[in-house]
Amino acid sequence: MKIVEAPSGWPVNEEEALAVQDELRARVVLDEPGPPVGTGLVTGVDVAYDDDRDVVAAAAVVLDAETLTVVEEATAIGRITFPYVPGLLAFREIPTVLAALESLTAGPGLVVCDGYGLAHPRRFGLASHLGVLTGLPSIGVAKNPFVFTYGELGPERGDVAPLLADDGEEVGRALRTQRGVKPVFVSAGHRVTLDAACAHTLRLAPEFRVPQTTRRADALCRRALAEATGV
Repeated sequence: MKIVEAPSGWPVNEEEALAVQDELRARVVLDEPGPPVGTGLVTGVDVAYDDDRDVVAAAAVVLDAETLTVVEEATAIGRITFPYVPGLLAFREIPTVLAALESLTAGPGLVVCDGYGLAHPRRFGLASHLGVLTGLPSIGVAKNPFVFTYGELGPERGDVAPLLADDGEEVGRALRTQRGVKPVFVSAGHRVTLDAACAHTLRLAPEFRVPQTTRRADALCRRALAEATGV
């Protein structure tokens, strides 16, 4: 089994990682509409960790955006080489996620991350980071609002409320994907507008709170980690 190592020059501490974030953030594009909703391919990415063994498993699952059927799946196993620092988790994940994406023969089209894009303390979460490095359109769909706040939103599918920073900047939206369930938290990553990111998320979540892309990638990376570690 091939183990993905961090590339030469990859940040190894907080200072180096912050400098990379500052440099790459300037390349984020947020005024492109992205691919039309329900067309082409859409790929979910997710990771699972075994911190005791310093192992991370990444999964990329490509779906047909119209039918939500699986087109292709890929996994990669990597070594964790960056410490746990809130706001810098991408530096633990991206080398292995890139390896999974690069092994795909299809797509990947729009990339949907289980995490954040603009909705990040330094406005550069995993979805933005991955989008800039690959040039792919990307969005973040998270299960919690991280450090941001949101107001009341209605109980129906499709109801939204702005996700706000302390200074009032809208960094994303709380989006109700199913009637009466907790919202997810959507933010633009790269080459997709926030409106489009919300529309894609709704399309990808016809039955459950979390998009099908994330559900399938989550299950696959957990299986890959179990196989790699024997746990």
